[in-house]
Amino acid sequence: MGRHRQPQIRERLLAACTDYSLEHGLPDRLEPLATAAGTSSRMLIYHFGTRDGLLREILGQARQRQLQAFTDLIRLRPDEPYPTTLARAWSAISGPEGAPYLRMFNRLHDTAGEPLWPGFRRTATTDWLAPLEAGMRSLGRPELATVVLAVIRGLLMDLDATGDAPRTHQAFHDFLTTIGGA
Repeated sequence: MGRHRQPQIRERLLAACTDYSLEHGLPDRLEPLATAAGTSSRMLIYHFGTRDGLLREILGQARQRQLQAFTDLIRLRPDEPYPTTLARAWSAISGPEGAPYLRMFNRLHDTAGEPLWPGFRRTATTDWLAPLEAGMRSLGRPELATVVLAVIRGLLMDLDATGDAPRTHQAFHDFLTTIGGA
């Protein structure tokens, strides 16, 4: 008679593997994840079925963490002009807090990531539209939510490609000025 799966162990392993992957990126092999989780590759396969199954779950947990952190950053605050909220959110998203998510999810934005997370590009876009639309509604321009998202994503790609934080931060500040002052 085999052992019964223990969900708490699986959750602990997933959290440790997600922490590792956010810090170092998704590995090509299971060994770094097993070491980080204090277990063996065999036990990871036991709990998650396959390497790709584990990677999909790591991506899902990392995405949930990102959504929790950044959705709160971009939510409308009644006592604050929305461009000020966006400026603070940009600082977090483009800084050390956002770097692990950019590193992890950048590879999913092209078609190579499709096997690990089918539909990620669509989801990664639509997740942010509702809170941005609510914020932009406070400026009387909810239709600009897509523009705001496109500017943020474009500048993050620029920052990732060039590492030129002063220039991309200035560009975002200039954008905020055009939509309502910062």
